[in-house]
Amino acid sequence: MADLAANMEIGISTFLETTPDPITGAVMSHAERLRNAVEEIVLADQVGLDVYGIGEHHRADYAGTSPAVVLAAAAAMTKRIRLTSAVTVLSSDDPVRVYQAFSTLDGISNGRAEIMAGRGSFIESFPLFGYSLDDYEELFEEKLELLLAIRESEKVTWRGGHRPAIDNLAVYPRSVQSPLPVWIASGGNPESAVRAGTLGLPIAFAIIGGMPESFAPLVALYKEAAARAGHDPSKLSIATHSHGFVGDTTEQAADSFFLPTQAQMNVIGRERGWRQNYNRDAYDAARSLRGALYVGDPEYVAEKILLLRKNLGVTRFFLHVNVGTMPHREVLHAIELLGTKVAPIVRKELARNESK
Repeated sequence: MADLAANMEIGISTFLETTPDPITGAVMSHAERLRNAVEEIVLADQVGLDVYGIGEHHRADYAGTSPAVVLAAAAAMTKRIRLTSAVTVLSSDDPVRVYQAFSTLDGISNGRAEIMAGRGSFIESFPLFGYSLDDYEELFEEKLELLLAIRESEKVTWRGGHRPAIDNLAVYPRSVQSPLPVWIASGGNPESAVRAGTLGLPIAFAIIGGMPESFAPLVALYKEAAARAGHDPSKLSIATHSHGFVGDTTEQAADSFFLPTQAQMNVIGRERGWRQNYNRDAYDAARSLRGALYVGDPEYVAEKILLLRKNLGVTRFFLHVNVGTMPHREVLHAIELLGTKVAPIVRKELARNESK
């Protein structure tokens, strides 16, 4: 893990989108998107990015139902990059199998696996795996408790209300890292911030709208809860996940990213009853310096990341590429620019500030 006081991890997150191409209407197969993802991870490792995360979804427009499997496919072809879910929908999964999948990934990657646990912003996994949304909160709390117990001890005794009890049984394989990193992922829920701080777990905030600086009270809440529970807040990691795209010029990046983003945001908006369609004015406003979209040339994206660091004190930044389907070559180029241009600017500036 990077030195939290002087550095910042920068990486990629994705849901492995297979949305219709906004221009041609063509739909990429899940198989092709999965193979593309492996290529992206290998490139991200080669250009010096710190982490690559895959979110779990169970619907036609995403291919990431099994993040650990995809990450494992790239693990043997990479050397340094950390590999994480973004997120694992723990509420509708079995913590034993989650631990086993990621401890296996940890073994293949020789200690580079992580779990980002969340309740999920989509709910399709609940009926798919036979869970009731009436138990939404209780399921997450119970299964997080079990997951943390498994990572702490080879043999586990545990009882809860939604899974059969475990009586002094062992869970294998054990992870290379001890303990296997578990993050709490939140879309901005205060209770999640308090839970993560109390448990002394790193937290990741999904910031996909509004102004990132508005999350400062949640960061403060997280640190206060950690301190009350006896944890050192300065040693805890804070990540953010935001949509964005890096191009050779800001104009090119903005134009390339708009149509696929608009198409997918409007799909989600219709599902959730949003009153207005996502348009270019809203998009351009979000690309402003204080907005939640990190879209532009390398210098501009780096400037926004540094502002995020200043306002929230984050130690890890995920750029979510892409929100809707984009040409694979453009996604690879954005990853290359993030690693070879954006990250060095951020690291140099942070090192300069720390030397003052």
